[in-house]
Amino acid sequence: MLAEYTRLQEDRDFTKHWKKWGPYLTERQWGTVREDYSPDGAAWENVTHDDARSKAYRWGEEGIGGISDYKQKLCLAWAFWNGKDPFIKERLFGLTGNQGNHGEDVKEIYYYLDSTPTHSYMKMLYKYPQTEFPYGELVNENGRRSKTDREYELIDTGVFDDDRYFDIFIEYAKHDAEDIIAKVTIHNRGPESAPLWVMPTLWFRKTWFTGHEPFLPKLSLVRSNQIKAFNPKSGNYSITFDGAPDIRFCDNETNRERLYGIPNEKKFLKDGINDFIVKGDDSKLNPAFTGTKAAAIYKLDIKAGEKAEIVLRLQHQLEDEPLEICNHCLQQRNKEADEFYNHLQERVTDPDLKSIQRQAYAGMMWSKQFYYYDVERWLEGDPGRYSPPKERKQGRNHDWRHLQNYDIISMPDKWEYPWYAAWDLAFHCIPISRVDPEFAKDQLQLLLNEWYMHPNGQIPAYEWNFSDVNPPVHAYAVQRVYQIDKKANGGKGDQEFLERAMHKLMLNFTWWVNQKDSDGKNIFEGGFLGLDNISLFDRSHAQYYQGKLEQADATSWMAMFCLNMLRISLDLCEFNKVYQFTATKFLEHFLYIAGAMNNISAEQISLWDDEDNFFYDIFHVPGKEPKKMKVRSIVGLIPLFAVEPIREELFDQLPEFRKRLDFFLREKPKLAALVSSWIQPGYDKRRLFSLLRGHRMKKVLQKMLDSDEFLSDFGIRSLSKFHERKPYTMKINGDTFSIKYTPGESDTRMFGGNSNWRGPIWFPINYLIIESLKKFDFYYGGDFSIEYPTGSGNYMTMDVIAKELSLRCIKIFMRDENGNRPFNGTQEKFQTDPNFKDYILFYEYFQGDNGEGLGASHQTGWTGLVAEMIHKFYKEKKPHTYGNSTTLFRS
Repeated sequence: MLAEYTRLQEDRDFTKHWKKWGPYLTERQWGTVREDYSPDGAAWENVTHDDARSKAYRWGEEGIGGISDYKQKLCLAWAFWNGKDPFIKERLFGLTGNQGNHGEDVKEIYYYLDSTPTHSYMKMLYKYPQTEFPYGELVNENGRRSKTDREYELIDTGVFDDDRYFDIFIEYAKHDAEDIIAKVTIHNRGPESAPLWVMPTLWFRKTWFTGHEPFLPKLSLVRSNQIKAFNPKSGNYSITFDGAPDIRFCDNETNRERLYGIPNEKKFLKDGINDFIVKGDDSKLNPAFTGTKAAAIYKLDIKAGEKAEIVLRLQHQLEDEPLEICNHCLQQRNKEADEFYNHLQERVTDPDLKSIQRQAYAGMMWSKQFYYYDVERWLEGDPGRYSPPKERKQGRNHDWRHLQNYDIISMPDKWEYPWYAAWDLAFHCIPISRVDPEFAKDQLQLLLNEWYMHPNGQIPAYEWNFSDVNPPVHAYAVQRVYQIDKKANGGKGDQEFLERAMHKLMLNFTWWVNQKDSDGKNIFEGGFLGLDNISLFDRSHAQYYQGKLEQADATSWMAMFCLNMLRISLDLCEFNKVYQFTATKFLEHFLYIAGAMNNISAEQISLWDDEDNFFYDIFHVPGKEPKKMKVRSIVGLIPLFAVEPIREELFDQLPEFRKRLDFFLREKPKLAALVSSWIQPGYDKRRLFSLLRGHRMKKVLQKMLDSDEFLSDFGIRSLSKFHERKPYTMKINGDTFSIKYTPGESDTRMFGGNSNWRGPIWFPINYLIIESLKKFDFYYGGDFSIEYPTGSGNYMTMDVIAKELSLRCIKIFMRDENGNRPFNGTQEKFQTDPNFKDYILFYEYFQGDNGEGLGASHQTGWTGLVAEMIHKFYKEKKPHTYGNSTTLFRS
């Protein structure tokens, strides 16, 4: 067994806690809801980036390339100073949601390069300018720009011209579960020698103001290059630094005078090391060389084109000469990481795709975060401390008092989205299950626990508003992860995981039925459903326009939810045949939804439009005719996701399920006729449950695969390009709303204006489209083909089209015929510089026409689905060519 698989096994069996330490620091704790104690809920302004160096946080800690234990008691991260900045670089800088012309945005350049699932080896790269960091310029220039302008990025300021910057590679290797080696390698890429202060920094998360800590943790100097870290709950750690650094101590305490103009309670403060480095002021440093924060200060002068290295070791049991084995351990763990990924990627033959996939996995592993948020304590305040403003008891998240988050959670992006998001996390778990299925399963269970899920059955959305409604994709992820894990275990499924999830998912399903189908019509109103500005107006607030919205996508998501639960029920029948009764329940609900989509409340109103051959939302205003909102968006493609092929032999094994099927065929023929026929066996005697029968499926696919509509060179767009030449306009109660194809960043302020569903390419939607096409092909086999692209005269099977769409998405990250990677856009340095061009950023979404990366730049969460696409792309054992396709599918 490979070394990393052994470590995973030991961690799973609780024989050794290999995951106790990991990259669990966030990259932005300031500007979060958790740290917001304002009366008006203005989280971005309550704790700012400028405040952060002086503010002791309540709920978590941040750092550059940082690690901590899984309860975040002790933290280690890296700080730097180029001798010119107004303060040391302890945290990543970015614009707030109100400063950026397209919302919040990190203004740094960094890459996650590698990580094993136990974090036995990790590597990242941070690029730090040698000239003064342009904080003010970034704020002012982006503030000057409008929604229709491009964002002004760090690379645009010129600080990387003439290569006057440092490449700082941060590596970690575990000699044992609590024996960690850290190393930075700093390359001066510039033409001249340049100074750099490097400060590996240790500190304890401030827990002692809560009244729960009878004894303070303490850092203290043991010898000139060694610190002891003592915590009453975790004991002693020794941290040994190489060379002869200047080790200084302060406390993780707020500088109240600087932030609030009131006298300080403590003498040695959080910003003491910053003030000592930048101003030479040591008044906030503890002369006794003890405290709750410490830094080993190295002042380096690195010649042009040369490098410097700093190594440290953190361990429970101190050894003689602890630094001797450091480089060997780093090399060994790096070698074992190579072995782990070489095994995982054994069918991936393209070296560039192997690198892209490995960096995608690295980003998902680095994006784990210790997330702490006790909502009741946040609302009421800590014992003996000042009380939060009274407004918050009726404000944000006040009805989620049961919620207690204290876990390692997969984040969408640890700077822009340093809080879990329910539907993002569901997608994260699919590629993660390839490298660490136990972590993937634990993450899915986490949001279903009773101290997360609301007593009414709702899954929490995200901290800005836990009550927001995300698409119900959790069941899909549970079933997908179960199948991946089952296959990896030689056909043995994790019954306990699936059964536990099933029971909680039934509560969530009931919440949807009770809350989002209030009229009992089987037509759902999910609100914006995570698709920010997909519609003419904010769909969460249709009532503001004295109307009611009946959503094609919400209803289709629920049809998909029904089929996911049907599939889970049938999978559980392998262990207990009683689940065939829940299977019949979800089958019936699926059929009723299909019926409602075609004839709402028996009023001959359908979400399907026979003229356009597409699905649309319907807006109802009392006393007026219902109006179809004829926007050609992914709202009309989502019905494709409600599809499930089932092997016929299952029916024979489950007599009660078959009996109910027969009943529907006999007693409710109109409902039975609405969905793809289960009477007609398909390829290999499979039956198909789908919202789309042959005619409608073909019509939807014709639009989806039309390059003048949804089909881009880089995947499926979120809005049809048809609306570029024909924007859709609608009047509601005197207000005029319009929507047009916008392939790049948002030009509206809807939902903060920091994402766009009016044209760009989004990976989760493309992934579900590809998976749905494979399911259709699973039923039809090679007997069904469709024109691809529409109007080309080339006909392909669904499976081949799925592979072609996968390739279009993957191409976003690959070198093109000119050696450029589309996601890098027109930035020449990113495309051609050898120190930039092979590092991958996994953006939130991508420009609909040219594939340029947009939005959050490190959203490896769901954009990490590219790793799964690459895995599936190489699933074939032999090279194939298909139909008239010019693509070679390699193995």
